[in-house]
Amino acid sequence: MLQPKRVKFRKVQKGNRKGSAHSGDVVTFGDYGLQAMESVWVTARQIEAARRAITHHIRRGGKVWIRIFPDKPVTKKPAETRMGSGKGAPDHWVAVVKRGRIMFEMGGVDEALAKEALRLASNKLPVPTRFVARKSTIIGTSKAKELATVESK
Repeated sequence: MLQPKRVKFRKVQKGNRKGSAHSGDVVTFGDYGLQAMESVWVTARQIEAARRAITHHIRRGGKVWIRIFPDKPVTKKPAETRMGSGKGAPDHWVAVVKRGRIMFEMGGVDEALAKEALRLASNKLPVPTRFVARKSTIIGTSKAKELATVESK
């Protein structure tokens, strides 16, 4: 599973998940993408399960890009432990995914196959998602407008 090789700090605070993604909200590498519709924490296990669902469906054809990485440690105290006595030990790793973020991208496959593979992957994720293609990016960001004008020429 994905996790950083080393980190500067072993434990981090919860932070917030408000707002939408400022970067990573446009399909950049592949032709099709899976976009998060809400803000959520996605665990390393969920990312791996989604990746396996995609690669199993496309039978190792095409290419898959994972655009999120679990770099936030989540701590957990042991069961039946009294309150107090500090913060728990790191338990698992999560990626902070904000609304509008492209989580997975695919290229080198046709649209029907990509749509089904990303639908299977979205079933493994704890967030409502939508299928986006490179041509139908979100209009409203400056990057998307630039891409739309380049593709129309």
